Amino acid sequence: MSGDHSLLRALSLGADLTVRQRLEKVRKRWRLMLRLGVATSGAYAISTLILGHEQAFFAPVSAVIVLLAGVGLRQRLLLELILGVSLGVLVGEMLILTIGRGVWQLALIVVITLVVATFAGFKGVALTQATNSAVLLAAVVPAAGSSNPATTRFIDALIGGCCALVMVVLLPRNPTRDIDLEVRPLISDLRGILESLARAMRESDAPAAHEALTRARGLQDKVNTALTTAANVREVAAISPMRWRQRPEVERYASVLVDVDNAIRDARVLARRVATMIRLGERPGDDLASAVEELARGIGVFQDHLADPGERARAENRLVEAVRLAMEAMTQEMTLNRAAVAAQIRSLAADVLFAGGMTRDELDVRLSF
Repeated sequence: MSGDHSLLRALSLGADLTVRQRLEKVRKRWRLMLRLGVATSGAYAISTLILGHEQAFFAPVSAVIVLLAGVGLRQRLLLELILGVSLGVLVGEMLILTIGRGVWQLALIVVITLVVATFAGFKGVALTQATNSAVLLAAVVPAAGSSNPATTRFIDALIGGCCALVMVVLLPRNPTRDIDLEVRPLISDLRGILESLARAMRESDAPAAHEALTRARGLQDKVNTALTTAANVREVAAISPMRWRQRPEVERYASVLVDVDNAIRDARVLARRVATMIRLGERPGDDLASAVEELARGIGVFQDHLADPGERARAENRLVEAVRLAMEAMTQEMTLNRAAVAAQIRSLAADVLFAGGMTRDELDVRLSF
């Protein structure tokens, strides 16, 4: 029943789209459509017109599988997918030539192909597509007069996969834009969590502080997705000549993401400390709340700094001011909880300053209160 509900929910979401939104989705896929058109027709032309293969359906099919199932996969996994499809074709055809086609033959072909693909080290999408290729072969009868369908279809699958890979290299996604779309929302979420936490501190609202903690914990999946995207786009920038000039910017974003990840972890610890502090009856006070507010403002400026490096100094000043306020609040009334909160504010500010390009030596000087 849960699967039915998921399907109905997906269909209802699709039904809510306006005509303009549907056209926009189509427009955004122009790169994929161009890749598919060129890769499938090119693979089929090579197999049929140049190599003279009959029933060369596996050339375009392999190209489609690699381009659609390989979306978001890293270079090594993409190569595994190409080899997985080709291996499934080869093993399937070899078995069919030996035992023929039929119900029990299909079961044996699937099992043996899975064993061989697993032994070869394939997993995930590559393992799935290797098995699918063997299954498809069991239902397709080769053209009369084909000399060696196992060899020709294996070559066809390789040609299709290679054509798809060529299109990925020659028509890559924009790596800077892709990672920017992952990093900015994370920074925005971090800022919102700190703003909510500051309000909870001013009002000594333990449930609100715990809600901020829950939100901070919920960012981990987004962080993991962003880290995967960073690994993918770094490879795109490395292998595609069309994107080589973007490598420095991609590396900068990847470095920023690591520090933002650390800052989000600091925010979780900070929120947990504040929630515990309030729950135990200790008021954080306006001074510490002001420090967290200034921290949120500095992060907001830093978010803009990703596109405008000229704003770096303004972001740094706000973050340093947040640490200064936290240190002053700690000296006014020293308790274990206040010291822990102040230390966590300093740690979070330091990670954001690192993300902005500040060196450790510069950090030691600016935060030496």
